[in-house]
Amino acid sequence: MASSILLTPSSSRSRFKTVLWVLLGLTALFVFITSEVFLVADYPMYHAYRLQVIADRHLLIPHTLSGVIALLAGPLQFSSRLRQRHLKFHRVLGRIYVFSVFVGAFTGIALAAGRPGLPGTSMQAAAWVVCTTAALITARNRQIIQHRQWMARSYAVTFTFVSSRVLNLWPRYWSHLGDAFAAVGVIAFTLASLLLVDLGLNWRELTSRRA
Repeated sequence: MASSILLTPSSSRSRFKTVLWVLLGLTALFVFITSEVFLVADYPMYHAYRLQVIADRHLLIPHTLSGVIALLAGPLQFSSRLRQRHLKFHRVLGRIYVFSVFVGAFTGIALAAGRPGLPGTSMQAAAWVVCTTAALITARNRQIIQHRQWMARSYAVTFTFVSSRVLNLWPRYWSHLGDAFAAVGVIAFTLASLLLVDLGLNWRELTSRRA
């Protein structure tokens, strides 16, 4: 009967992608409201950080803009429909994404220079550049499956700029962001993101047996 038709693998995957992007979008919205809006409004807990942001604005502006461009370009790059119908646009946007990653990575390191968070930021930037470079190389070599996998890893690192700010409103968490805990936190979020992506990429192999 029509009412009992099972979801095909492609439709199941499509629904999973929709739910995933909705969750990521809601997370980004939550972080934008609780971090960026509160920062502009001079939320008392963020006051010292706000002054630091103002002082770092010359590096922070290109860092933020490149990060936002990479964050917004990611979902479009993963759209199968957009890629199939507008391949040239997909390639141009891919180059913009790569450029944004490199700008974001190196300005991030420059911002963290001389501060306790430098080791974490350097590791995050290195993972970001390595995954994105691997995605670029596999695309040029027309290794499409590997390209998509490396892009998924790259975007996972991109999204750590959002996910690592989810707990900002928790005073105990926020109070440690200025010390070495910041580096540990960034490294943990980056590794966790990459691990989750690899689990997702290999989920079918992990949950099925050979006949």
